[in-house]
Amino acid sequence: MTGIDLLGFAAGALTTCAFWPQLQKTWTSKSAGDLSMSMLAIFSVGVGLWFLYGLALQAWPIILTNAVTLVLTGAILVLKWQYRR
Repeated sequence: MTGIDLLGFAAGALTTCAFWPQLQKTWTSKSAGDLSMSMLAIFSVGVGLWFLYGLALQAWPIILTNAVTLVLTGAILVLKWQYRR
């Protein structure tokens, strides 16, 4: 693994972990009213495209971190849908 791969994993891990507190808050409060469905949907599509880009390049930092981010944002989207009023 190269230094640039480590940099990619570090950057991806930090941006991916940024979604954990939101997922946790949404789950515990049973409320997602302040979250924009449009932003989450657009962001999820973008992350999915980054994932595909990583697959095309066979760039593991991009593949792994975007796969996890997609799962986290997908979970937030599901909760947003589930807790709609």
